[in-house]
Amino acid sequence: MTRPRGGKSGLLRLPTGAFTVDAQGNLVSSTVPQWVPEALVVQIGQQILAVFRGAAAVRLPFFELRVHYAAFRITAREMRGGAIVFLSPKPAPPPPAS
Repeated sequence: MTRPRGGKSGLLRLPTGAFTVDAQGNLVSSTVPQWVPEALVVQIGQQILAVFRGAAAVRLPFFELRVHYAAFRITAREMRGGAIVFLSPKPAPPPPAS
């Protein structure tokens, strides 16, 4: 991830938003912040499509993919050969009780 403009701290922000890709992996629409490189968004979309195509190749009914990282979540839904992909940071865990 790149750092959003104006960021003074060394921390990187995780993007929030959604985007759609067509069956060829081309970006159709996006609400992902502009500081996220378009090439990265397209690459995520192409990987999602590869998973859906792999499932279809073995005749596995597979229409939604959820990927959970420690601080980030990707949810994708198949749409007539393309996909809609949701990116969202997970909320920080509450501090331990004293």
